[in-house]
Amino acid sequence: MSQLQKTNQTLDFFCDFDKISANVSQVEMSLNTLNYLIGKDDLTKAVSEVWQQVPSAFEVMGILIAVREEDRKPVVDSQGNVVMMKSYFTSPCKVVEFLEETGLADVFHSRRIKNLVDYVFGIETGLDTNARKNRSGHIMERTVANIFKDNNITFRQEVYSSEFSELSVLGTDEKRFDFYIEANNTKYLIEVNFYSGGGSKLNEVARAYTELAPRINSVDGFEFVWITDGIGWRSARNKLEEAYVEIPSVYNLTSIKEFVETVKK
Repeated sequence: MSQLQKTNQTLDFFCDFDKISANVSQVEMSLNTLNYLIGKDDLTKAVSEVWQQVPSAFEVMGILIAVREEDRKPVVDSQGNVVMMKSYFTSPCKVVEFLEETGLADVFHSRRIKNLVDYVFGIETGLDTNARKNRSGHIMERTVANIFKDNNITFRQEVYSSEFSELSVLGTDEKRFDFYIEANNTKYLIEVNFYSGGGSKLNEVARAYTELAPRINSVDGFEFVWITDGIGWRSARNKLEEAYVEIPSVYNLTSIKEFVETVKK
């Protein structure tokens, strides 16, 4: 417990600009078309003009209020009816209604936005913060992979249990393991994760691995290995302790050197 690290966040953890740029590029042409609306005194007329030329451009307007297509849910309109957001993009008058009710009409008129492509790049950067939880796990995987590489350990990533007929003890559910190493006549199936904060997820993970490890270890030539770290475990100390007792091979980023030495022997 005393070895647990506060964080594994490098500076590239905070924003995935390649992903952000890719998301923006998908709607860039439509956004450039909608730039025509910025600063127009007669917004209704401007919307009609764009509609006559490129009506499909309005389909991307959800992102202007930080809502992606797949996340669009029902909303209540000005008459109190429950409607789908995309219904606002079916006619020029509905588009104008959308702009006015969201407040975008005033933003456009006052030129507080100069360019919608740049504006959406900022929105996508904000939305990308939701992916940080997953990135922490990816960084942990990269860290462990680099440790293996530095020690000349051959490994594979994202290996499925269905690859091994001996693992029928796991039942019909297919399990994906973060790493696979074969050495010393042993097939190591490895899971890695990092938790800088607490939550119910930690209890679930510890419980799942406590049940999984004995089933894998019961198969001759196979061993389950769990590499985890992060001060989030302080809030789930009891569950981690239970797992530590039940699973022979549990390591953190400090003690992983013991596993490395076992493999290299």
